[in-house]
Amino acid sequence: DEVLVKVAAAGVNRPDILQRMGNYPVSPGASDIPGLEIAGEVVRTGEKICALVAGGGYAEYCVVPKAQALPVPKGLTMVQAASLPETFFTVWSNVYDRGRLAPGETFLVQGGTSGIGVTAIQMAKAMGNRVFATAGSDEKCAACVRLGATEAFNYRTQEFEKEVLRATGGKGVNVILDMVGGDYVPRELKCLADDGRLVFIGYLRGPKTELNIDAVRRKRPTISGRTLRARPVEFKAAIARSLREKIWPLIEAGRIRPEIYKTFPLEQPAEAHRLMESSQHIGKIVLTL
Repeated sequence: DEVLVKVAAAGVNRPDILQRMGNYPVSPGASDIPGLEIAGEVVRTGEKICALVAGGGYAEYCVVPKAQALPVPKGLTMVQAASLPETFFTVWSNVYDRGRLAPGETFLVQGGTSGIGVTAIQMAKAMGNRVFATAGSDEKCAACVRLGATEAFNYRTQEFEKEVLRATGGKGVNVILDMVGGDYVPRELKCLADDGRLVFIGYLRGPKTELNIDAVRRKRPTISGRTLRARPVEFKAAIARSLREKIWPLIEAGRIRPEIYKTFPLEQPAEAHRLMESSQHIGKIVLTL
């Protein structure tokens, strides 16, 4: 149930950096070569695919569970296709499967110009949601708005929880996708709507926080999180089917577009990691062969 792929491009993601630092263990049986997403050509058939993998993407060839592969969307290059799987699988799994974001609801993503952020903004906008985002500069906030956010808030100069409440008429947002954690969590509860959903995919500001139990009782939030790398193929295959049905047509219609910030040759992964660690990028970083 696997295919051998001749890799044309491989996306770079923050988990790759964590793995390099020894903070993101390799799943049992997976390659210890970094790289969680690729695009390339199936060696046996010549089919052009992009795929989520549990490791091994930074290579000339990569073994891919067939159920985790998707066709390269019409009109996209291999580089663009390689930027899709990791963030699209993550956003769909956490925002729609876990967070149950429904049409017409409001959504906040932290880190709106990260790979996850630009995917979440565009996907939610295309699915009929009103989107808000945070970013670390006015330039990045403008990029979030260009990508589809109704408003974006500079977390260095604005208190995002107050801005979200202002923008929603005091109601708050229905779903928050958080990769920051730490001291952001009490602030997020303040701007989460009643019966809202707070979903964690990371904790750049630390894994521990302090909760006001009274606020939890009054707002009735659902607080959850999810990891993806170690989940079985069947779990990831279900996400792939949802993306193929719901999101790939939006990409092919031009309503969602890959946001590529910079490419590096496969021989320069260290430079790609340094750029990601600088947080200067807006969108995805991709290695090319």
